[in-house]
Amino acid sequence: MFDYVEFVAEYTPYTLHDLDNVCRAVELFDMSAMIKVDQETRSFVAQRAIGSGFQSVLFADSRTVEEARSCIRAVRAETPEDGGVHGVATRRMTYMDGYGGNPAYVQALRDVVVVLMIEKKGAVENLDEILSLDGVDMIQWGPADYSMSIGKPGGMGDPEVKAVERRVIEAALKKGVQPRAEINDIEAAKYYLDLGVRHFCIGTDLMILHDWFRQKGEGLRKVISEA
Repeated sequence: MFDYVEFVAEYTPYTLHDLDNVCRAVELFDMSAMIKVDQETRSFVAQRAIGSGFQSVLFADSRTVEEARSCIRAVRAETPEDGGVHGVATRRMTYMDGYGGNPAYVQALRDVVVVLMIEKKGAVENLDEILSLDGVDMIQWGPADYSMSIGKPGGMGDPEVKAVERRVIEAALKKGVQPRAEINDIEAAKYYLDLGVRHFCIGTDLMILHDWFRQKGEGLRKVISEA
């Protein structure tokens, strides 16, 4: 039913061992793994995650073209052709190939999907230049961060914020960059499908559990109170 799972590392404590274990679990099934990384440690965590076996990295909080470019460079190999800063590393992804750094290793880094959150006022202001960078495979709109960055905290559904979201999606599609939408229920998909979006993130374990406990708890209390 699902193509990949996302480990939202930006929002949870974890150790480097957890990255290996997440990928081991994912590899038991016919799917791949994405990791979402924080802004301050993004190069380090992205490279360690790729070494653990993640095939996609979602970078949070880019504001400028240079920040976006640094995200791409952290993923790509340090070769004249790729222009990255990802060097040779003996990690989980290279165990079967010895030390790493061979042509297969370089190609594996080329195949990693680079996703950028467009969630800051600065990123929207630099949107066309960011979308024009070679190596940006996908973007995702972040209404919570964006609304806060323009002085409207909590205004995810504000008409101004929704209008900017639409502009971001349309601009991405025009540049040939795939947009991804984050939704909590199936009904929300139609709006994005009509805009041309074909990639979705649906739910997080925290919200799934929260909604289940609230629904079942309220339901049981109602049954008890009416008995």
